[in-house]
Amino acid sequence: MQTNHGAPVTAQGPTPEEVQARRLYRELGLTDDEYDRVVAALGRLPNFLEAGLFGVLWSEHCSYKSSRVHLATFPTRGPQVLQGPGENAGVVDVGGGWAVAFKIESHNHPSAVEPYQGAATGVGGILRDVFTMGARPIALLNSLRFGDLSDEHTRYLFAQVVAGIGGYGNCIGVPTVGGETVFDPVYTRNPLVNAMCVGVLRADRIVRGVAAGTGNPVFVMGARTGRDGIHGATFASAQDPQAKERSAVQVGDPFFGKLLLEATLELLAEGRVVGVQDMGAAGLTSSAAEMASRAGGGMELFLERVPVREAGMTPYEIMLSESQERMLVVVERGGEAAARAVARKWGLDLAEIGRVTDDGCLRLWFHGEQVADVPVRALVDEAPRYQRPQQPPVQPPGAGVPLPPPEADLGEALLNLLSHPNLADKRWVYRQYDWSVRAATYVGPGADAAVVRLPDGSRGVAMSADGNGRYTYLNPRRGGAIAVAEAARNVVCAGGKPLALTNCLNFGNPEKPAVMYQLAEAIAGMSEACLALATPVVSGNVSLYNESGGMDIYPTPVVGMVGVVEDWAHVTPNAFRQAGSAVLLVGPEDPALDGSLYWQLRAGRAAGDAPSLDLTMERRVQDLVRSWIVEGRVRAAHDVSEGGLAVALAEMCIPMGMGVRAQVAAAPVADGVARAGWLFGEGQSRILVEVEQAAAAELLAAAAAAGVPARVLGSTGGDRLWLGDSTQAWLDIPLPRLADTWRKALPQRMRREEGEADAVS
Repeated sequence: MQTNHGAPVTAQGPTPEEVQARRLYRELGLTDDEYDRVVAALGRLPNFLEAGLFGVLWSEHCSYKSSRVHLATFPTRGPQVLQGPGENAGVVDVGGGWAVAFKIESHNHPSAVEPYQGAATGVGGILRDVFTMGARPIALLNSLRFGDLSDEHTRYLFAQVVAGIGGYGNCIGVPTVGGETVFDPVYTRNPLVNAMCVGVLRADRIVRGVAAGTGNPVFVMGARTGRDGIHGATFASAQDPQAKERSAVQVGDPFFGKLLLEATLELLAEGRVVGVQDMGAAGLTSSAAEMASRAGGGMELFLERVPVREAGMTPYEIMLSESQERMLVVVERGGEAAARAVARKWGLDLAEIGRVTDDGCLRLWFHGEQVADVPVRALVDEAPRYQRPQQPPVQPPGAGVPLPPPEADLGEALLNLLSHPNLADKRWVYRQYDWSVRAATYVGPGADAAVVRLPDGSRGVAMSADGNGRYTYLNPRRGGAIAVAEAARNVVCAGGKPLALTNCLNFGNPEKPAVMYQLAEAIAGMSEACLALATPVVSGNVSLYNESGGMDIYPTPVVGMVGVVEDWAHVTPNAFRQAGSAVLLVGPEDPALDGSLYWQLRAGRAAGDAPSLDLTMERRVQDLVRSWIVEGRVRAAHDVSEGGLAVALAEMCIPMGMGVRAQVAAAPVADGVARAGWLFGEGQSRILVEVEQAAAAELLAAAAAAGVPARVLGSTGGDRLWLGDSTQAWLDIPLPRLADTWRKALPQRMRREEGEADAVS
């Protein structure tokens, strides 16, 4: 058979006629229309291998074909941005000659099927994305979603995912310093496992994933290729992942990953590497095609040279395998010996499997026969882009949900919230992570944002991962904006200046117009917040088809925010420090219960609208509080988010056992529903700060001058949480009871013995 490129191609596996059968190429992930586009791009019928290449690279997971037109609306530039979207990770300048590379990605579908390996390989993959940029990983974060913990299978998924994250991160020696864990029945059969990595490098030493320089040799470095993970990319783009086989899930080796990390960084330091890319989703197919595409060239590979660990592997299996701990490396001619020496030092395979070409084609050979000849542009740049139909709901999904009468005892209501696994102490989770390895963690899990030292100790990097699917379900545009605003607010509360973000967009089936509406609106809201807060998007990931049994998850955009701490004196705790301090609420007071966890628990479903958000006010609040932190005026700061003002105050009291007496409403309130709103409403753009009593009046005047509402709620001291108005207490709870409820809730739900739960506390 003759291609339109003039080279014979031998069909591997079924004949072209068999590939043309609708059943076969549909199994490769191609629709009828997409298959016709492949035929048009080649000018002939593809063989089985070529159809497979298009199937994985045109999958939702690799091509973002349903989301790309919307992702293009994100702001991606700024003076701090050194590398934006399109590379393995984004890079921002943090000053002093240092830069930070970071990215977040999903491993949702694999984790639903094989939770330990799904989570572990998610960590391994995001690490490789960062160190291929030339950055040494310094921190891991994660954002997790599971169903109700009363379900036995949910407890299994939760326990295994946490073990997998810890198992990989602990072994490879990168601290897991923060994140979030959320529980809601909508994630029961479709958990979300989003992994984020942050690395540091010198700002002038960024390495990019390009295959440039005609004739330069192409190497595979790392583990041998096996049959695990084949069709992992199309699997991640499929409906109902639990119906898939475990063979689509990759298997990781963190000890081997550590060797690969060190070898790659040493090889990059040699200065002879042209480009390098991790073999993640779609394996050798994506790394080869994407590296060639970025350089505007081509690549020729000889697949029998790829080290394999299983006999009889076909070209199709070699190209689509997603075996872990492998890199594709392009080296300058003449640098081969140095590259081999580095690989030998670390005990790794380094096999020369091809060369860079200038004809724009990906040509594959196997034992002397050409088995594929495909234009790189067709594979990568000309992947389908769909403007899928959108359908807003007839009425907002939370409209008309009645709020049952509030509890007579609002103290018990607070304790119920603190015992909910969304708000309860997450020590059960992060005690399984090594968050202090490398001795660079300045602030670890449990804070509003983690802080990690740069190598020279001159400054720190603050980082957070935040999202709220309930808000986005109720109001996609505002929910997307809140995800950005809260992530930035958390960085500010920790003492950092927000710089840029990465995101992971976890949504349901984009072929449903209602889901596509959620995605488009959430991206629009996120873009508005990014512009308002000057935090561009530099990297990210989209995970669609998160549904099981026909039920879509909540639309869940997760934001990983990175900022710089310019002076160690700026690092701010989120717990009360001293008795006799004034407690200020900075930001607009909002007693509405829209979107709150309190209303959801009372009504049995998400209710109302998303909480209120004014992005102009959000920027003012963040700038004001950050200025006070820089001036040394703030003893502690904590944002008001899920659970509302009462939960935020309780969270500030518990760590140091420091009580507070706070007037949460400015005037007397008799109505029970209104009191619940003042206590548990989740209106945004609010930060609690602890300051010296003598400074309170001056700070309130500064807030008024900045156009920011602020007032003194009360003062710290004692061993109780007292909340009320000017006339009476609404709740008055001893701190030991608060702490006991908060700390034991999650271990008890995981069915630990009481003594073990006490030990965790």
